[in-house]
Amino acid sequence: MSTIYEVSKLAGVSSATVSRVMNDSSRVSPKTRDKVLTAMEELGYRPNSIAQSLASKRSNSIGVVISELQGSYYGMLLNEIELTLRSAKKHVMIAAGHADADIEEDSIEFLLQRNCDALILFVEAVSDQYLRDLKKRGVLFTLINRQVEGLESQCLSIDNYQGGYLACQKMIDAGHSRIAYISGPEWKLDAMERLRGHRQALQDNGLTFSDDLYYLGDYTEQSGEQGMEQLAQANVKFTGIICGNDEMAAGAIVTARSIGLSLPEDLSIIGFDDAYFSRFIYPRLTTIKNPIKEIGSVSANRVLNFTYGLKSKHLEYDNKPLLVERDSLLSPKQS
Repeated sequence: MSTIYEVSKLAGVSSATVSRVMNDSSRVSPKTRDKVLTAMEELGYRPNSIAQSLASKRSNSIGVVISELQGSYYGMLLNEIELTLRSAKKHVMIAAGHADADIEEDSIEFLLQRNCDALILFVEAVSDQYLRDLKKRGVLFTLINRQVEGLESQCLSIDNYQGGYLACQKMIDAGHSRIAYISGPEWKLDAMERLRGHRQALQDNGLTFSDDLYYLGDYTEQSGEQGMEQLAQANVKFTGIICGNDEMAAGAIVTARSIGLSLPEDLSIIGFDDAYFSRFIYPRLTTIKNPIKEIGSVSANRVLNFTYGLKSKHLEYDNKPLLVERDSLLSPKQS
C-alpha cells in the first residue's frame, strides 16, 4: 500500500501539500492539485479517512435520526437527504428513533459519539428542552416536521393546520356536507394539526364534526382499511372521506371498493402528502402536497452551508400546502 510520502515524492511536493489537497484546501494552486491527484491515481493511493478526520477535525459525515425506516414518506425524505449530501462528498449515518424519547435520545448521542459533524433530526418524542440543550452544547442540526421555540431558524415543516383546512374546504366546495375523517395517531403533532384544520373548516361552513364519522388511525394503509370498514358499518351516511395521509387513503380505497362502492361516484376521497403512488392508484388521488423532497434537500443543504461553508441556492422552501387535484373527488349524488 502506497503512503503519503510516496505520493509527495512522485508529485514533487511536500507531504503537507498532499494533506492540503486531500482536505480540499484553497491554499493549493490548480496546477499543484492536479499533480498530486495524478500521483495518487498512479500509485493507487487511498486517503485514510480516520487520519483525515484527525487532521481536519471533521469526519465529513452527517447523522440522520428519522422516525421510521419504512413507508413512502420516509423513503422519499431519506433519499433526497442522501443524494444531496453525497453530491457534496459527505457520508450519511442513519438511526431510527421509532417516536420513543429514550430511543431518539440514544440515537442522537450515538451519532455524536461517532463524530458526526452535524445532524438532521426527524424526532417526535424528545422534549423541546432537550433540543434546545443540544444547541447550547454546540451541536449543529436541522429539525424536520417540528417547530420549537428558540430554534425557529433550524426548523423545517409545512403548515399542517392549513393543509387540513384546505382539504376539508375543497370537499365542501365540491358539495359534500357529510364528510368522514381518518386521522393519524393522536400523539403526532402533524396529525392533530391536520385534524384541527379539518374541524375548523367544518365550523366555518356551519357544519358539525361528528365522532361517528371519525376514526383514529396510525398513518398505515392497514388503518385506512380498518377505518373505512368501521365507518361503513356505523350506518352513518357520508359522501366524502378525508384521510390524514395518502397511505391511509389508499387503504380506505381498497376497503371501499371491496364493499361495492364506486369511486368517486359513490364516495369522494382526499389524502395528504402527495406520495409518489398517489398518481398511480385508481382513482388517481386528490391530495395535499407536502414538499417532502424539497424539505429533505433544503435540510441537507442548510447543514452543508452552516457546517462546511458550502454555498447553495437551495436553502429556502415554500411551507404553504397546495391542493393537487386528480380524479378522486366529485360532487355527491343527489339523495
